[in-house]
Amino acid sequence: MAKQKFERTKPHVNVGTIGHVDHGKTTLTAAITSCLAQSGLAKKTAYDEIDKAPEEKERGITISTAHVEYETPKRHYAHVDCPGHADYIKNMITGAAQMDGAILVVSAADGPMPQTREHILLARQVGVPHIVV
Repeated sequence: MAKQKFERTKPHVNVGTIGHVDHGKTTLTAAITSCLAQSGLAKKTAYDEIDKAPEEKERGITISTAHVEYETPKRHYAHVDCPGHADYIKNMITGAAQMDGAILVVSAADGPMPQTREHILLARQVGVPHIVV
């Protein structure tokens, strides 16, 4: 079966979640798709569907960047869920290099941690123009 041609009718925005390991980046990504799915603007993507690789599931961390797409009434979003672990920082940089904006996820219990600061610095260095917390 041939793929349907994608027609862009809304402005496209590349966003992503960045921050320290285990602060909730993948959980937030899954929650965004879940909320928008209730309005028919996205396909609900469960937490365990975002971290697909067997090693990611086994270790409970994101290793490679994961991609989900969703829409709002005014925009189409390509969302990159970046790894937070220091060992996979190259994967985070690759994901951040394409972002129009980033969502910095910080645990309310832990506050800013070493990877939080490093992700902010790297996002700025690769030219991410907007960061929200």
